[in-house]
Amino acid sequence: MEKSYSLLIVDDDEDVLTSAHLMLKQHYKKVQTASVPTEINQHLTKNQPDLILLDMNFRKGMNDGREGLYWLKHIKEVSPETQVILMTAYGEVEVAVKAIKLGAFDFVLKPWTNEKLIATIGNALKYGRELKKVEQLEQTKVSLEEKIGIQKQDFVSRSPAMKTLMKTINKIAATDANVLLLGENGTGKSVLALALHRASLRNKAPFITVDLGAVSHSLFESELFGHKKGSFTDAHEDKPGRFETAEEGTLFLDEIGNLDLALQSKLLTVLQNRKVKRVGENRERTIDVRLICATNMPIHTMVHEKGFRQDLLYRINTVELEIPPLRNRREDIPILANRFLEKFTYKYHKSGLKLTQRALEELYQYQWPGNIRELEHTIERAVILSDSKEIEQLGLGRDKSENLEPEGLNLEMMEKHLLNKALEKYQGNISRAAKELGLTRAALYRRMEKYGL
Repeated sequence: MEKSYSLLIVDDDEDVLTSAHLMLKQHYKKVQTASVPTEINQHLTKNQPDLILLDMNFRKGMNDGREGLYWLKHIKEVSPETQVILMTAYGEVEVAVKAIKLGAFDFVLKPWTNEKLIATIGNALKYGRELKKVEQLEQTKVSLEEKIGIQKQDFVSRSPAMKTLMKTINKIAATDANVLLLGENGTGKSVLALALHRASLRNKAPFITVDLGAVSHSLFESELFGHKKGSFTDAHEDKPGRFETAEEGTLFLDEIGNLDLALQSKLLTVLQNRKVKRVGENRERTIDVRLICATNMPIHTMVHEKGFRQDLLYRINTVELEIPPLRNRREDIPILANRFLEKFTYKYHKSGLKLTQRALEELYQYQWPGNIRELEHTIERAVILSDSKEIEQLGLGRDKSENLEPEGLNLEMMEKHLLNKALEKYQGNISRAAKELGLTRAALYRRMEKYGL
């Protein structure tokens, strides 16, 4: 029994309603009926049916199907995600075909066979479920792009280095040139990659990100090139890879410097041929993507030391951009800090917060080993821990002696030491430090407040 679906049967023939209801209740838990179409609105509002089984004629003497078409249009306007199957007599088939063009999933002839009706309803519900998945994926993509991305006005910068970089980005954005972004962790490589996509002619197509540092050697081909059902143990269905998913859009390969030589060779073959072959398939599929790669590793040194293929580097760095670390663009620290402050005061419902001059000087003097990402986490922590409308100090540049191994076995000293070690290891990244310590972000913030970190 399919408990998760809600069905509505609309017909003026009580015998049809009764027989359809009794039969469908054996398969679906929630099946309701309506003898007049004017009850449809009430059901759409209260019950939100996943599927409506709709008769095409309700008034006596009417057999042209216009009533059914009217209510079909109405249902699709009010609740486009609701699937509609029409019930029709043999002479109304032409009208039913027209109805399919207007949004009906299918039609069934009266009198129907139970097997045929059940199969049609099942297909309609499956189709509706897949549409919802696609919509959810699109919403997720937009949400992720909003989180990672920045709008045009967010590129306001006082730094000469960043202004030069943005001029270059504006020149190359509309081309299909492959771009390699270099820079330390936290400098905003992924943000700039998305900015390039948004400014490109491919901006209506997908922007797909792959963190190559997180893809295992065994799943590399499946993840990037896709696989065929049954090609390995967990391949339960055909799956396109990231290259196919990014078709006509942009594929962003982050941490490309982490790829070993064997995987570099496989990637190079795809880039040279502009074709992918799914795992378990012989068929080659042509791809059309714009490639952006990024790494924080010294990739040219790696080429010299035979750790990265020179021919692959030539494929991915048609244009090479070096993103300056935050310590080399200090003019932008107040701009970024205030933008993060605005973001987190809104997120944590703490309106009116301000950074004092003392806090801004502290931000300006700090070296920022974790770059913009560390600055963002610093401001987030300050907003969460603030007790007044002014943030006066941020706890930056702590005495390094605090990170020395504590003497004795005092539990609080050991805990503080571990917190410091984790925060230092991940350059202020609260999420990764919390994961390393086996804590939630909230628990880590509480402990940081406890020890004044």
